[in-house]
Amino acid sequence: MSNIIDRVAKIADRFDELTELMADPAVAADFSRLSEIDRERQEIEDLAATYRRFAVVESQLAENQLLLEDADAEMRELAELELESLSAEREELDQQMKALLLPKDPKDEKNVIVEIRAGTGGEEAGLFAAELYRMYLRWAEAHRYKTEELSLNDTGIGGLKEAVFAIKGKGAYSKLKYESGVHRVQRVPVTESAGRIHTSAATVAVLPEADEIDVEVNDNDIRIDIFRSSGPGGQSVNTTDSAVRLTHLPTGIVISCQDEKSQLQNKLKAMRILRSRLYEIEEQKRTDELGAARRSQIGSGDRSEKIRTYNFPQSRVTDHRINKTVYQLDAVMNGDLDEFIEELSAQDQAQRLEAMSAELA
Repeated sequence: MSNIIDRVAKIADRFDELTELMADPAVAADFSRLSEIDRERQEIEDLAATYRRFAVVESQLAENQLLLEDADAEMRELAELELESLSAEREELDQQMKALLLPKDPKDEKNVIVEIRAGTGGEEAGLFAAELYRMYLRWAEAHRYKTEELSLNDTGIGGLKEAVFAIKGKGAYSKLKYESGVHRVQRVPVTESAGRIHTSAATVAVLPEADEIDVEVNDNDIRIDIFRSSGPGGQSVNTTDSAVRLTHLPTGIVISCQDEKSQLQNKLKAMRILRSRLYEIEEQKRTDELGAARRSQIGSGDRSEKIRTYNFPQSRVTDHRINKTVYQLDAVMNGDLDEFIEELSAQDQAQRLEAMSAELA
């Protein structure tokens, strides 16, 4: 604990130093340096303010502790009441400082590209993949995020083999990064005549959308194939050679886009998906370098991990990472995911706080 307080105290001192620098005429005359100082100051402002209040509360606690030795019974009673209130505030400020001390994930503010693929279970898996797609669209709509379809590959009976789409808005990745993994469904398929419950699955991958500055893609590393779109027609989509298949030679990643009428539009969409997948690969390498402790945390996004089960006969949804079950399946399938997201985020933060405290102990 003392190590954490010492570290925060130094950050608060740095905030005061930066404030003094901004008042220096020589600094004010240098716009570039002033902007750099202001940016650093803003990043630690909340932490410095929290520490200042923490220091005041600590001082008040010490004063009230002395009042407990006062001969006057009324003063002792008031001191005890004040100590209870101050102790609670001190604990809250302590937790706030620790949370603010955690390094921010630069990906959290990014838009996301979501990939949903039907897994085991045949046609039923495709139907479930389509329902997950609608679930995320409704979640995005409820939170006023914009969505953009990038690639859909349907089964012809209302299901989806694959859906790739973007969700755009500040903090999209910070909310949805816990959705990556295997989603299972347990129910009686519409094709099942004997009424037996089947288990099917779909995989979800949530990727932070990479900008061109995040990932450099060498043109020589890409093979581009043009072909005629398949599937439902209309507006010349499947009557011209507009579909694009990108193959990234170093990694073997293959991406096809055929939903737009022009080759250029399909190529641009395919490049967005490719950049995000390459960005994910690089991020995974960095995560691996941090060791097993970080990989075990909730936000690691392991696609092979079974994360959630949707049981239709019992209207039950269970998230296996936090052992949380709700009996509101209809609401969840209509995009009501916030209860899961908030608890997953809280547990992820608790794990990171624990790891940080261990490092500083």
